[in-house]
Formats: sequence, structure tokens, C-alpha cells
Amino acid sequence: MSYDAIIVGGSYAGLSAALQLARARRRILVIDEGMRRNRFAATSHGFLGQDGRAPGAIAADAREQLLRYPTVEWRDARAEEAEKQGEGFSIRTSDGRQLSARRLVLAIGVTDELPEIPGLAERWGRTAFHCPYCHGYELDQGEIGVIASSEASMHHALMLPDWGRTTLMLDGCFSPDAEQQAKLDERGVTIETARVKEISGHADVVFEDGRTFSFAGLFVLPKPRLASTIAEQLGCDFEEDGLYPFIKTDLTKETSVPGVFACGDAARAAGSVALAVGDGNIAGAATHQSLIFR
Repeated sequence: MSYDAIIVGGSYAGLSAALQLARARRRILVIDEGMRRNRFAATSHGFLGQDGRAPGAIAADAREQLLRYPTVEWRDARAEEAEKQGEGFSIRTSDGRQLSARRLVLAIGVTDELPEIPGLAERWGRTAFHCPYCHGYELDQGEIGVIASSEASMHHALMLPDWGRTTLMLDGCFSPDAEQQAKLDERGVTIETARVKEISGHADVVFEDGRTFSFAGLFVLPKPRLASTIAEQLGCDFEEDGLYPFIKTDLTKETSVPGVFACGDAARAAGSVALAVGDGNIAGAATHQSLIFR
């Protein structure tokens, strides 16, 4: 079966891109495996009109609204393989279907790889977070802990004092140099050099030396990776911001492969629901126009 466009990924960016194409009355298919990056979080913040809502509810409402358009189809599956095929593209899904489209929109998202600290994964999105703008306010200016995963955790440590008194736990990852230490001192950040043994309770950090510090919330810089190899299979170029490689796009969200667009966390160095929706809007409109003007 052939479509005007296939959107790989049905989270916020993919839904937004699909909506633009649906409203242009194009025949489209969304392929989604149901693994939203923020599925662990109870609430989403910073998105106008949706602040404080459950992220799953935002996505469910968007899907229900999208599927009201008669030219939209949805497949609960994983896109396993993709290739250029003539003037279009071919996708093979995990349920064995072979599908084709004139255009592809990659909204594949990323997966967060966390430090291997016992108890951290169980609290991810609940009392341990990545984004201060998404979750810092709700900590109500309480004690905040930053567990370093690399030297890049300095960024968290210098930002978070605006949300509460901050302790940076180095956990053997790095030692601040004189310039870094001066910046931490200026921001009033406390340094803890003991190694972290585990996380327990609400957000209690247990150190290897037996001490336990209790926090209102913890922040950790994960190592994101693309949730699919589809972009690599298609030969898309990548950029890197020091944390992870993401799909390179132009201002219209088209990749280095003509006819393939990318949006959301997989195609930018920063992620949020609002940014993903905006990205998808651009990608969907540009995908539609590429069907007309080429």
C-alpha cells in the first residue's frame, strides 16, 4: 500500500507533522510503537494550554483528534527497515508489512541511557529528572541533588540553584578545575565527592561511606541515543552537540536525503513537548509543500 507520506513515530512531533498533512487532505500513515520518551513522567510542564497535564493524556487527545481526519491511518508497530525505492521510500514494519510512500517524516525520538545506579531507573520521571524547566518548579525550592554523569553535568549544577539549594555529587566522574569551582561557588553549589551507592526512598542518595542525603528531587544528565536506526539506514547526515548525534536538517526540517524530513528530539539537541510540536508543525507543512513544488 502506498501513501503520500509515512510518519515514523507517533509522539508529539510525529502527531504534529501528521496533523499538517491530514489537514492538507494527504493520505498518510503513522507508525508508532508506543514508547514516548516522557512516558515515565506523571505530569508535563511548559507547554502552553497543557501545563500540568499527564503527558500520556496530551498524546492520547492529539491522536484522537488526528484520527478524525479520513485520510489518516495508524499502525501500532515498529518501523524496522527503510530504503529509497524509485521516487519514493519503502518501510518494513515489525508486524511484517511492507509499505511505501512518496515522503518520509522521521519522528523516531530518543532513548535515555541512565547511569547504572541502583534505584535511579525506578525514580526516573518521578523524583529524578533531566529537564529543570519541566520539573524544577514543582520541587518548591527544596533541596536539589545533581548526580554527575560527566563533566557536562556542570550545566545542571549551575542552572538548578534558581529552583532550590543545590548539591553536586561528583560520583567519581570528574573534578572541577579552578574556573569551574569558582562558578559553582558563585552559584552557591555544594560539592560532594563521595561515591553514590544507591537511591532509596523518595529521592534519598545513599553514599558508599554510609551517609544518606535526602532531596526533594534529583537531576541526572542521561546519554540519549536515537530510538531507531532508520535514519542511518537511509543515509541521513548527523550532527553532534557533545551529548549525542542527532539527525541533521535544514530550516524546513528536511534531512540530507531529499524527501526525508525529521523532527522532534531525534533532530535537535534539546527536547520538550513544546519544541517537538513546533518541529513537527514545520516538518509536516514542508513535507506537504515538497509534494507540490518538486
